[in-house]
Order: sequence, then C-alpha cells, then structure tokens
Amino acid sequence: MFTDKANRIFQEVIEKYHIINTVDQAFENAYPESQLIDHLLYRKCWIDTVQWHYEDIIRDPQIDPVAALTLKRQIDASNQDRTDMVEYIDSYFLEKYSHITPKQDATINTESPAWGIDRLSILALKIYHMNEEATRNDASAEHKVACQKKLEVLLEQRVDLSTAIDTLLSDIEKGDKYMKVYKQMKMYNDDELNPVLRSQK
Repeated sequence: MFTDKANRIFQEVIEKYHIINTVDQAFENAYPESQLIDHLLYRKCWIDTVQWHYEDIIRDPQIDPVAALTLKRQIDASNQDRTDMVEYIDSYFLEKYSHITPKQDATINTESPAWGIDRLSILALKIYHMNEEATRNDASAEHKVACQKKLEVLLEQRVDLSTAIDTLLSDIEKGDKYMKVYKQMKMYNDDELNPVLRSQK
C-alpha cells in the first residue's frame, strides 16, 4: 500500500530531525530525485517537522518581538513551501494516472490525494510528540495516562486516514474517481493581489 511507504518515510524524517533537533539544521534529502515520490514525501515531511517546531518557538511568551516577527516570516515562507509540495505530489499522481480514462459515472473526491498525504504527515508529528509526552520521565502519572489515551486515538486515526488515502488512489486507478489539481492562488504574498503590499509599490 502507498501509505505504508509514506508513513515509513515520515517516521524516518522525524527521527532524523530529532537527532540534532534544531530548526536551523541543514536539510539533506535521503532520496534522489530519480525516486521522485520518495523524494517529495521526504521533503514534505521535513518542511512540516521544521514548521512544527517554529510553532512551538513562536508561542514562547518571553520571545523578543523582533525575533517573533522574523519567525512569523519564516512560518509564512514554510507554509508556501508546504503548499507547493502538496501541488508537486498531486502533479506526480496526475502524471502517474494520466493513462486512466475515468468511468462515465466517476466522481471527484472532496480532497486530492496530496492533501490527504499532507494530513498524514502532520499526524505522524502528532503521534511522535504525543508518544514523547506519554513516556516523559518528569511528567506526572496523570499526564502520562491522558497522553496515552490521546496517542491511542491518533494511532487509530492514522489507520483510518491511511486506509482512506489508499482507497482513493485505488479508485483513481480503477477509474471510479478522478482528480484535479487546483493551484492555491494565495493572495497575501502577491504584491499585486495584497492591497497592503500593492500600496507600497
């Protein structure tokens, strides 16, 4: 199943990141571009992992306001990278299934495969960090029990989401579903579409 590979790569990324465990560490993809989907999945989860830790840092109530603004810009750029990677992954699937002719009664899904994969990547991070909390030595017993219960829900959610993604890909391959890629067309980073940026030109 496709998600077996995806979940394995996401775990690999998260463990690799936490060896150094800093947002400014150098990125090196473990997979060459010749292994395109592995390459894209690895890059996608790395972006998500760094952004997860950006979000932790910016919530520090003692953070310097200037540093917070710099970090907010980094989060904005990371969000754009994340969206771009989703579109690259969907383009991969569009190409992969380009030879498939959808059946006459084929339907479109509420989200594309890559947006489901996006949620799967974030879920991998939730599972990793909830497991940390459930096993943290300096945490209270009550905290560990509460986090273990949450972890069990997250693990169940991963099974369900993985099944849904694999089913969607199978349905596309069989022609029961078809997909499109809608570019996000974000407006706030565009100095022609954001009125605040446009007014400063």
